[in-house]
Amino acid sequence: MPEQTVPPWGSNPAYTGLLEADTAATIKAKAKAEPIPLTVDANYLAKLLGQSLRTIRTWDASGRLPQPLRIGGRVVWRLEEIRAWLEAGVPLRAEWNARRASRLK
Repeated sequence: MPEQTVPPWGSNPAYTGLLEADTAATIKAKAKAEPIPLTVDANYLAKLLGQSLRTIRTWDASGRLPQPLRIGGRVVWRLEEIRAWLEAGVPLRAEWNARRASRLK
């Protein structure tokens, strides 16, 4: 079994619901109750990762998070990319972009 890496901010069970792989039945149940977002803003990302908004902004500016999208005036991250980034061991943005580019070739 591969060794699981713990993100530098630790694991917070309160925010793992959207980050874990769900079964089809669980996904359907969640979709009926509340739609799962495709993108998350910095406030939501901070809650998911158990960090402050200021920390998220600092990590983004220093290249520790995946590249966000800019939609209109909003800065958002794709939830699927955040999941994959966490599973990859939270690499720096440059390394993350290089990994993604190599997969696309």
